[in-house]
Amino acid sequence: MKLIDRFLQYVKFDTQSDELTNMTPSTPGQMIFARHLRDELEGMGLKDISLDENGYLMATLPGNIEGRKVSTVGFIAHLDTSPDMSGRHVSPRIVQNYDGGDIELNPATGVVLSPTDFPELLHYVGQDLVVTDGNTLLGADDKAGVAEIITAVQYLKDHPEIPHGDIRIAFNPDEEIGRGAHKFDVEAFGADFAYTMDGGEIGEVEYENFNAASARVTFRGRNVHPGYAKHKMVNSMRIANQFIIMLPRWETPEHTEGYEGFYHLVGMEGSVEETTLTYIIRDHDHDRFERRKKELEHLARKINNEFPDCCSIEIKDQYYNMREKIEPVMFVIDIVREAMLKVGVTPKVVPIRGGTDGAQLSFKGLPCPNIFAGGLNFHGRYEFVPVQSMEKAMQVIVEIARIVGSGEYA
Repeated sequence: MKLIDRFLQYVKFDTQSDELTNMTPSTPGQMIFARHLRDELEGMGLKDISLDENGYLMATLPGNIEGRKVSTVGFIAHLDTSPDMSGRHVSPRIVQNYDGGDIELNPATGVVLSPTDFPELLHYVGQDLVVTDGNTLLGADDKAGVAEIITAVQYLKDHPEIPHGDIRIAFNPDEEIGRGAHKFDVEAFGADFAYTMDGGEIGEVEYENFNAASARVTFRGRNVHPGYAKHKMVNSMRIANQFIIMLPRWETPEHTEGYEGFYHLVGMEGSVEETTLTYIIRDHDHDRFERRKKELEHLARKINNEFPDCCSIEIKDQYYNMREKIEPVMFVIDIVREAMLKVGVTPKVVPIRGGTDGAQLSFKGLPCPNIFAGGLNFHGRYEFVPVQSMEKAMQVIVEIARIVGSGEYA
């Protein structure tokens, strides 16, 4: 099966994750998709195929090298799509030989994918773009990665003249809600190092990500009749607003880029009696990350000095920057750079302004940087993926397998 045919088939599976279910996988569609992939891998003749009750699917393409031992390399992608927008009834189409103009996604609703709003489109003039119908996300995050891995493995199987060691592949649930690596059995996977195929545009290589935490700040007030409230009422919503404006105005997602961290208010729920703010805290630098957490605690104390026992805060770390785990084994990045150059792709090492399963896996003992899968504008109706970028990602996987099989980096 061709790469694009696989992808178009995979995006039809509704695999949105849901952080409210407290199950793994968090939604049944992910297990349905995993079973489909398991059957496909069995049909391809792969070995050591396993699918556990939590939706973690693993398999092996055995090596074809005799007489010497080489590293076992892994490739990983996630089954779920973002809960930010519907992934049900995805109806993709291919815009062939894109001409650089506006793409009308949905004439009925007037949804247009335009280079005026998304100038990165102009990087792909002359290429074939897979787009949505304007009603759903596309699901290139990360079904492009799934399709690229399986197609690369099929290619290696069909071309035994390419020497390679054991190739381990895995597809996991719930990456989009931060749980993708929680129940990933690194020991059972058995790779020496791995790569997540979950990055964005062509050429991206990522081995730095945010340190991340969440904060829940609760404000307790006192409600009395507003006509008789003087010196009695304590309005928790107004106090919460005071807290919000005490944080640095410019250290928010809409004002930061590159290595700049931020505080991000993601939820607010309140009444006079009680108001809750939910934040996420992000920074690439660990010391700055710790200072950000301390700043929130400091502001909570300031609020309590003015309104005794009004404010409480709970901060939970979510994941850490994998850079400290990758730097001691930088050959895994050297392999990717070489593989990309061999297939005509210019490597672009960039920090992830987010998280990745690879970060958590790296801290679990499996060095696991992230490689482009080719998609852009993830998590919404304007998502698209160039077919040629997916093909290059597949070629990079094949070339990594060949380089590792050569023993050059043993």
